[in-house]
Amino acid sequence: MQFSDNMRNTGFALFFLMLSLTVCAQEVTVLDADTGNPVANIAIYNKDRSKTAVSDFNGKSDLRVFSKNERITFRHISYEIYNATKAQIERKGNRIYLNLRPEELKEVVMSVSKWEQQKKNVPQKIESIDARSIAFTNPQTSADLLQNSGKVFVQKSQLGGGSPLIRGFATNRLLLSVDGVRMNNAIFRGGNIQNVISIDPFTIKNTEVIFGPGSVIYGSDAIGGVMNFFTQKPRFSFTDSLTFSGNVNYRFASANKENTAHIDFNLGQQKWASYTSFTYNNFDDLVMGKNGLDSYLRNNYVVRENGTDVLMTNNDPRKQVWSGYDQINFLQKFTYKPNSSWNYDLGLYYSETSDYPRYDRLIRPNSSGDGLRSAEWFYGPQKWLMGNFQITKQGQNKFYDGVKLTVAYQHFEESRSDRGFQDVELFTTKEKVNALSVNLDFENKKIGDLRLYYGAEYIFNKVNSEGSQNNIETNEFSIAASRYPDGATWQTFAGYVNGEYQLKPNFTVLSGARYSQVWVDAQFDKTFYPFPFDEADLITGAFTGSMGFSWFPKANLQITLNGSTGFRAPNIDDIGKIFDSEPGSVVVPNPDLEPEYAYNGEIGVRKNFKDKLVLNGAAFYTYLVDALVRRNYAFNGETEILYNGELSNVQAIQNAAKAYVYGFELGFEAFFNENWSLSSNLTLTEGTEEDDDGTDSPARHVAPVFGDIHLVWKNPKFRADAFLNYNGEISYANLALSERGKTYIYAIDDNGNPFSPSWYTLNFRSQYRISNAVKATMSLENITNQRYRTYSSGIVAPGINLILGIGYTF
Repeated sequence: MQFSDNMRNTGFALFFLMLSLTVCAQEVTVLDADTGNPVANIAIYNKDRSKTAVSDFNGKSDLRVFSKNERITFRHISYEIYNATKAQIERKGNRIYLNLRPEELKEVVMSVSKWEQQKKNVPQKIESIDARSIAFTNPQTSADLLQNSGKVFVQKSQLGGGSPLIRGFATNRLLLSVDGVRMNNAIFRGGNIQNVISIDPFTIKNTEVIFGPGSVIYGSDAIGGVMNFFTQKPRFSFTDSLTFSGNVNYRFASANKENTAHIDFNLGQQKWASYTSFTYNNFDDLVMGKNGLDSYLRNNYVVRENGTDVLMTNNDPRKQVWSGYDQINFLQKFTYKPNSSWNYDLGLYYSETSDYPRYDRLIRPNSSGDGLRSAEWFYGPQKWLMGNFQITKQGQNKFYDGVKLTVAYQHFEESRSDRGFQDVELFTTKEKVNALSVNLDFENKKIGDLRLYYGAEYIFNKVNSEGSQNNIETNEFSIAASRYPDGATWQTFAGYVNGEYQLKPNFTVLSGARYSQVWVDAQFDKTFYPFPFDEADLITGAFTGSMGFSWFPKANLQITLNGSTGFRAPNIDDIGKIFDSEPGSVVVPNPDLEPEYAYNGEIGVRKNFKDKLVLNGAAFYTYLVDALVRRNYAFNGETEILYNGELSNVQAIQNAAKAYVYGFELGFEAFFNENWSLSSNLTLTEGTEEDDDGTDSPARHVAPVFGDIHLVWKNPKFRADAFLNYNGEISYANLALSERGKTYIYAIDDNGNPFSPSWYTLNFRSQYRISNAVKATMSLENITNQRYRTYSSGIVAPGINLILGIGYTF
């Protein structure tokens, strides 16, 4: 009897085991071929569509309705169609990997109106960089992320930095935005800025770069382009239980002995979710390449021994001593969705670096040429804190279909410290900016074929600035001149309207207008300098507009044409700054400034040959008037003043020039089969500044010709990219006047004049999915170990660089 019971129990166990195996065999999991992430909402059907199924949030679907040998189709708007029989699927472990479509005309973008729009309807050029591409290129910073796109040029004065150049404009003529919040503040300067490194690449879901003016939506500063960074959103649970998921990553790079650790995790329920991210970076001194100019070598550096500065011989001249730094990034986001109409989002962002040396200042020779001018020159910790609260409502209303209220607070901290060789006085300026912004944006798509986007914006910035000097021997502190007028404020109020009209199914018109009012108030302290004025009280207004169209004369051919204006209102940096711009020169305040305006036109063409070859090109021309430029100036009738103990030539920001910038952007993508593809980008830009006296000179922020070419092979588990990066030469004749005095960062031609040589690098990048949870990356950059500097950069680029990364998804 007992034997019979045991047999019966064993039989039941075998029955349930076979049943569970049968059920599992009927279930398929659909995954993204590049990321391994599940793909939801895949339509699954047979030939006559009499049998159907849909994949769930986890990419899973039951295939029991299909017979073993009938053809099954898997379809999704963003992926290539996949066909297979159930028997074939079973042989592959009941897992299917789908590839993204190579043709991107159906891609959705957010940057042009702050609401989702079809990219094909937008007349401006927009480059999108998604999380999949970012994970593959595995950049150290967000500056490297932009550079890896092949469409944005990045300058670096030091390792802890990266200043993008777009269409001949840079720094405060480009706008940075994070999750819809303007990052540009009242002290964004005309010189190179490093704020983009405060954005953690591990947290970015998508980056959209708008080429050309974006002032209709973004206001002041958006002359050359807009860089929008959208961070990861918390993910809800589609079950009744709490879901928990996340990622752990580690990266090592040999050229600067980088050690980076990252962790993020998501908690989700049906109505609320949370996303948390933390990243730590440690960078050692950067090692340059082996094959190149000896003038780039770091032959000596300064240390302090026994109370005196000593010029030390560098045992490894390729090692750029005093270039390393550390950084931490933290992000916390919460989202609450009580119903289908309302959504509440809260984001908390924090980034902080250690002190980081400004390398280009540390290699400046002294006046006699036998030593170095500075013993110390470093930025203090760069800190960025942002709180961003957003309320979104979707649904029917008389005046809108969607409304979005965004309230954000940001706090910026930065400082500069420098001490001359054998000088005991360390001069420091420290700045803090508190920024408040309120945006109210509407979307209305009920007026026939017209979609309207309109809204209003208010921004308030307050600048606190202080100066000090410290005797490093006696440790005595004293007050010194600040970099900016302490307590200065910058604020703007604006309203805009933007319309998208579907004139025909193949012809879309996009047009908009904006009016901005800007107020600047600064009180000048005359303790250290006898300013001939007490305050700057500036009130300016600016009207900007745009109009363009996107036309598809054929389904596979797109032509775009766009005209737009942009402006930049003077900020506190323009009006009230005092600093040493270059050896022997000092910039002083100038309260008599007006906005600069840009007039831009561009035409673009995109041709798709049966999804096998995609060609695209764009031509642009920008005319800048009343350009805010640094020029010689008389301060109280004096053309020279004493600054930090040195008699210096006086300069100031002035509306003293016009600028002409034009160029071409070309690219192609060729898809040979499901494994092999080839792509390339090429950017050519020319630019000239014309002073009021008619004198012409090359524009400073016009990048050299640059481009890349990539040969990619991939399958569901492995992806490899062999690529070449190229930069052209900028001769002495085409070098900006402000750059010609920086002989210590440039090569010297046969006539003894500085110039920026051309260069190229050969590189290899790969990614292997060990399992659905584990992914490894390996890159080898600058394989031929070239020694080169990118244009206008102080630090020399990395030599041969092995980058290893490992990531685990849980």
